Amino acid sequence: MKKRLITAACLAFLFSHQAKAQTDSITSGYKKQKLKIEEVNFISSYYTQNGNNSAVTGGEGTEKLTDIATNFEVILSKRDSRNNLHSLDFNLGIDSYTSASSDKIDPSTVSSASYQDIRIYPSANYSYTNEETKTVLNGGLSFSAEYDYFSIGANVGYTKTSKDNNREFSIKGMAFFDTWKVILPIELRNNPSDNEAKNNDSKPRNSYNLGLTFSQVINKNFQMAFLADIGYQEGLLATKFNRVYFQDFSVASEKLPSTRFKIPVGVRANYFLGDKIVLRNFYRYYIDNWGISSHTISLEPTYKLTAFSALSLPYRFYQQSEAKYFKAINQHLLGDEYYTSDYDLSKFTSHMIGLGYHLTDSNKGIFHIKRIHSLDLRYGYYTRNNGLNSHIITLALQFK
Repeated sequence: MKKRLITAACLAFLFSHQAKAQTDSITSGYKKQKLKIEEVNFISSYYTQNGNNSAVTGGEGTEKLTDIATNFEVILSKRDSRNNLHSLDFNLGIDSYTSASSDKIDPSTVSSASYQDIRIYPSANYSYTNEETKTVLNGGLSFSAEYDYFSIGANVGYTKTSKDNNREFSIKGMAFFDTWKVILPIELRNNPSDNEAKNNDSKPRNSYNLGLTFSQVINKNFQMAFLADIGYQEGLLATKFNRVYFQDFSVASEKLPSTRFKIPVGVRANYFLGDKIVLRNFYRYYIDNWGISSHTISLEPTYKLTAFSALSLPYRFYQQSEAKYFKAINQHLLGDEYYTSDYDLSKFTSHMIGLGYHLTDSNKGIFHIKRIHSLDLRYGYYTRNNGLNSHIITLALQFK
């Protein structure tokens, strides 16, 4: 479901990726090592949203949705005879959601099959770190499945760090091969005029991404990173159970181009203001060939309460232009080649503000449980100027 993109964006905003600590200094001799558990991470979140611009009912109607997401990660590692590090990362995610708008695909049913669904998405990644050349090679596979789609993903990456550890360059390629089960609105399932897809057809949707990152330590207090993530999609990109109502009040299933090209570029800057305050800042500019351009500004001041705890106040501003295929309900012309009333593709401005608490204790452990190394608790409130708003609360625990 499209609205879960908001959930993903919230999680990405609330939890930035943290660098993992390296193992102890090199020993003079080598003993054959077995894989050991480096760390275990558990993340669970509850998300709820509401609004009145559901694409399922043509751009007007409830957008009420709830999502409970749980993610479990295990990282294993070992060193070889040359002290190079081999790491295995196993991840299992499960989302359980309910969507009131999905129940409008066929209003005559008590509850349609996609009203409540579960998405399962396991992944496995391997990385090889060469300590002498300061390079990392990594690759992985991922899977995702729910009621109306199945996805297989693959990624491969390379990272090079400078000798003084002040500069780092990484490149990562990703590909996702999706198969969608076409679900049409009940009144359009026998409509011969829509030859793009028939109800219960299986259609492909493939995505390819190339990510580039260059980071630089300016001085002991200031670090910067430049990012680009070029994306290309092909296949059935329209969500066929989304309705579009034309000026003559006739109805059709959403129709969009079969390709999409995206270019986002960004810069991240972290500044350490003394021993207590860290200022994390991010800006991204995005453009695609559907006519959308956007600006994202993220700020996250963090205050260190004690040696083991910190409080943060993340904020994100987002502004987006309108896709050239979007019009509100009863605004499209019958002669339009492509058409959508999905407000994710409309012009809008959004704000997100949150509160985060971080606690770590490697000696006694969190709650006096020695294995629990750290705890993060986050809350975020998201609002759009078209009326959509959401809340998310997330708990993360790290075990070592």
